[in-house]
Amino acid sequence: MLIPIGCDHAGVELKEIVKTHLINKGFEVEDYGTHGPDSVDYPDFGHKVANHVTEAKGLGIVICGSGNGINMTVNKHQEIRSALCWTAEIAALARQHNDANIIAVPARFVSTELALEMIDTFLSTDFEGGRHGRRVDKISC
Repeated sequence: MLIPIGCDHAGVELKEIVKTHLINKGFEVEDYGTHGPDSVDYPDFGHKVANHVTEAKGLGIVICGSGNGINMTVNKHQEIRSALCWTAEIAALARQHNDANIIAVPARFVSTELALEMIDTFLSTDFEGGRHGRRVDKISC
């Protein structure tokens, strides 16, 4: 499975760790940047991940300092349901109940270990459908 990932300057260090972790688990990773610590605008990278997820109908990862800005950005895309997660349980529920297709990670507020646990949970959890499907169908405007 190919996983697109993008971040701003606050997420570069975590993004690199996540990439290595995913590659070691057998995933392919498409890195949409950023690639250094210089200040950048998170929408530039969030939109690239959202476009990829929309076209490929897959899952993606975005990272910024609080997770909020990049999460808001990707959620502007009609077919994106991004979840800002801060626990593995939230990541699981985002997939199970909301059919989230992007996880947003707050790099400044979670440990590396927790970020990896959340991402692993997100990528390995399926949407339950049923009553949740009816609700998800009502999200888009």
